[in-house]
Amino acid sequence: MDLLAVFSHTLQVTLPVFAMVFLGIVFNRIGWIDAHFISMASALVFRATMPTLIFLSIVRADLDVALQPGLIVYFLGFSVLSFFLAWGWAIWRCPYEERGVFTQGAFRGNCGIVGLALAANQYGDYGLSLGSILVGGIIIVYNVLSAIILAYYSAGARSGIAAILKHIAKNPLILGVLLAIPFAYFDIDLPAWLLTSGDYFGAMSLPLALVCIGGTLSFTSVKRSSSLALDASLWKVVWLPLLGVLGAFALGYRGRELGILFLFFGTPGAAASFVMAKAAHANAKLAANIIVITTVASLFTLSAGVFILKLVGWI
Repeated sequence: MDLLAVFSHTLQVTLPVFAMVFLGIVFNRIGWIDAHFISMASALVFRATMPTLIFLSIVRADLDVALQPGLIVYFLGFSVLSFFLAWGWAIWRCPYEERGVFTQGAFRGNCGIVGLALAANQYGDYGLSLGSILVGGIIIVYNVLSAIILAYYSAGARSGIAAILKHIAKNPLILGVLLAIPFAYFDIDLPAWLLTSGDYFGAMSLPLALVCIGGTLSFTSVKRSSSLALDASLWKVVWLPLLGVLGAFALGYRGRELGILFLFFGTPGAAASFVMAKAAHANAKLAANIIVITTVASLFTLSAGVFILKLVGWI
C-alpha cells in the first residue's frame, strides 16, 4: 500500500475538522468572536441546528444499514466499561475530591460535535446516519454516569435521579433522534422545501460548533496543567480508544464500522464536562484543562490512529 496515499487520506479525514477549530482560535485572538458570541452560538447549535442535522440524517438513513444493534450495544457497553476503568484508576491515583472530575474527563468524549464531524467527513451520509444514532445513545450514558460520579464525590452537587431524568428528557439531541426514528421507520415523506430549508439550517451545526470549540481554548491552561489533567487526557485519547478498537476488532468489526468506532472513542473531552463540574462545585479548572489538552492532542492521536488502521487494512 502506498504510504503517501494513506497519509493523504488521513489528513483529508482529520484536517478539515481541526481547521475549523483553528479558525475559532484565530477569530477569538483577533476579536471577531468573543465569549458572548460563543455562548449564544453554542446554545443555537445545541438547541436547534444540531438536532435538525441529526433528525434529517436519520430520516434519510436506511435503517436496515445504519441501525446496527450489535455495534450500538458494543459502543455503549464499552463506554460504560471505560467509565469504570477510569473510576478505578482515579481511586488508585487521585485525591478523593478530584476523582469525580478525573473520571468524567477520562471517559467522556465530544461525540456529538467532533465525532459526528469526523464520521461524516470520512464516510459521508452513512457516517452521519450511524453516527447520529450512536450520539443519541451516548448522550444518555454520558449524562447519567457523569451526574452520578460528580454527585458522589462533590458535596455541592444536586443531581438526584429525578433531576437526571429530567435533564435527559429535555435534551434536544435525544429528542431529535427519538422524533426522527418513526419518520425513518415508516418512510414518511417530508415536503421538498422543508428538507431543503432544514439542510441549510442543519449545515451550520458542525462548522459553527467547531469554531466555538476553538474560541474557548486557552493554551495558558495547558502550561499550568496538573499531572492529573495529563493522566486523564492520556486515558481519553490514547488508552481507551486503543482498548475499544482492539475489542471491536476481536469481535469481528472491520471497515466503516470499525473506523466510526475509533473516531468516536478517540474524540477529545466534551465541553459539557466543564459545565457539569462547575455546577457540582467540583474542580472546574481540572475539567477545563482536560478539555484543552485532549482537544490539542486528539489532532495527532486521531490522525495517527486513522493512518495506522488504514495502513494495516482494518478500515
